[in-house]
Amino acid sequence: MRVAVTGTPGTGKTTATELLEDRLADGESAIEDGDALEVIHLNETLEEEELYTAIDPDRESKIADLDALADRLADYERAVIESHLAHHFEADRIVVLRCEPAQLEQRLLERGESEAKATENAESEALDVVLAEAVEEHGLESVYEIDTTDRDPQRIVADLEAVVAGDREPSAGEVDFVGYLE
Repeated sequence: MRVAVTGTPGTGKTTATELLEDRLADGESAIEDGDALEVIHLNETLEEEELYTAIDPDRESKIADLDALADRLADYERAVIESHLAHHFEADRIVVLRCEPAQLEQRLLERGESEAKATENAESEALDVVLAEAVEEHGLESVYEIDTTDRDPQRIVADLEAVVAGDREPSAGEVDFVGYLE
């Protein structure tokens, strides 16, 4: 079983999966046989193993080598894969974390992103870009949305555990932030 945790940068993917990782390590997770589940932070793997093809100077970001990352992930049968790119890889369930665009933009600015990058990501969130890609690649029956707006990270992890455990129904299309663009 592989679960991809994806979403626009700033939606809380790393925070949620790090908390899940801690719960798994402490034996506090509600996931049956959770100790056999590995959490992979794909952006760290990309950096550490230099699995990118170039650097985009305008966005100041690395362009991932998706084929090399897919090869790297081939060894993991039971994993939670976290990254804004995670939905591009083979997975049984895709969790798309969502956040109200104005709050997302503020989160990104607070962590030092440029105004242009924060605005671009907020608009991407309002337009459901990551959700649409996830549904296109994996189908509605495999995609689960979790709204992280103003939510406690522990509750978000509980929702994530429910998806992993199979205790939650797919929910693509329930979150709507298109009003942000008006």
